[in-house]
Amino acid sequence: MTGLGSAFRTLVVAAAAGLLAVTGAVAAPAPPASAAPEPKAPREFVALSSVDRTIVQEMRYSTPHNFVGEPVDGYRQPLCILTRPAAEALHRAQLRLLARGYTLKVYDCYRPQRAVDHFVRWAKDLEDERMKGEFYPLVDKSRLFADGYIAEKSGHSRGSTVDLTIVRLPTVPTRAYVPGEELTECYAPRADRFPDNSVDMGTGYDCFDTLSHTDDPRIQGEQRANRQLLKGALVEQGFVNLPEEWWHFTFKPEPFPSTFFDFPVARRSVAGH
Repeated sequence: MTGLGSAFRTLVVAAAAGLLAVTGAVAAPAPPASAAPEPKAPREFVALSSVDRTIVQEMRYSTPHNFVGEPVDGYRQPLCILTRPAAEALHRAQLRLLARGYTLKVYDCYRPQRAVDHFVRWAKDLEDERMKGEFYPLVDKSRLFADGYIAEKSGHSRGSTVDLTIVRLPTVPTRAYVPGEELTECYAPRADRFPDNSVDMGTGYDCFDTLSHTDDPRIQGEQRANRQLLKGALVEQGFVNLPEEWWHFTFKPEPFPSTFFDFPVARRSVAGH
């Protein structure tokens, strides 16, 4: 019986081989080599919420409500990531503002290089002007590089720059943007432009217009006072304002003054920090 069984098994194997030859069937391919792992943040980076849970986060580039009109590459989650010194300085500013009945709200923090590359590709596509009516109504898109609104590198990628505003307490959430809805100029009166729970800063966030210059003389009264409140609270803690953008501040000295990172904006990037 052993000899017959062996012979039978040999016939089965041979038949299977013949069937493969006739049908052209092939063995399943080996699984592909795993992709290179995503880069992680250095240990000097933290999620802002791990340092201060009271600061409001409205991360615009993880949503379609931005000048590109779609979620931006690299923003996997609506999360503010910063170097620890910058996050701790924001916490100190927040304590001062909370005592006065306000809270900080961040729009953007660390920005991966892949997001900056997305901005550059978008700026070169002169046909895509879906968000022009709100964010750059008076600027020809072909001028975005020359006028300094878009660049191939961003200080945000070094991890100590933040875009933010202040909100009067108690906070009321900003409604969600509906893609395709009618757009209003970012420099329109507060009652007319897209609603934001921020105090009135004279323009909306990411408004490509000279009215966004922090000390533009046309901004007066309450709007100017609000800008000065934000600037004063942050300068006191070591931040430096970009004069062309009332919302843009960089903590000094930067832990990484010459390094532009590209890890994604995601909790896993700072897990365990």
